[in-house]
Amino acid sequence: MITVMNRIFVNPEFADQFEERFRNRAGMVDSMPGFIRNEVLRPTREGDPFIVLTYWDNMGAFKAWTESDAFKQGHARSGSLPREAFSGPNVLEVHEVVGQGEQ
Repeated sequence: MITVMNRIFVNPEFADQFEERFRNRAGMVDSMPGFIRNEVLRPTREGDPFIVLTYWDNMGAFKAWTESDAFKQGHARSGSLPREAFSGPNVLEVHEVVGQGEQ
């Protein structure tokens, strides 16, 4: 299993709009082969990024998502926020899960 973490720096005055965008997301990723789940994490300290965290069976499944028409359609909605909503470039990180705790 892998995680893909997208750290997105959002100016505080646009935080509510950013969160609303995810509450009303297209959901196209949900039916992609190999997709497990996603989480949107709100920062607790000013200046820290939001984190969009997705879980995938493997890197091939994630790569297939990024090359799909559904990915292009889902991300076309990102135009709903103006450029000034973001305080810096996003940072994408991919990690392999090597252990899980009990729930």
